[in-house]
Amino acid sequence: MDSMGKTLLVIGGLIAATGLLIILAGRLGLGRLPGDIIIRRENFTFYFPVVTMLLVSIVLTLLFNLVSRIFK
Repeated sequence: MDSMGKTLLVIGGLIAATGLLIILAGRLGLGRLPGDIIIRRENFTFYFPVVTMLLVSIVLTLLFNLVSRIFK
């Protein structure tokens, strides 16, 4: 039972950290980069963050490659 409690605490901490990163990224303007698609109509808004997703993907790829080389 102890290992399940520890696992739940770790998962909860990861979710909280992800939420904090999303809030900070929004304040830094990460969700409003040039190239992100925004379509606004009367009662409808469509937002597709193409450039933001590419930037996040590149950063995460570099980070994971760096971590895998360090712990190899």
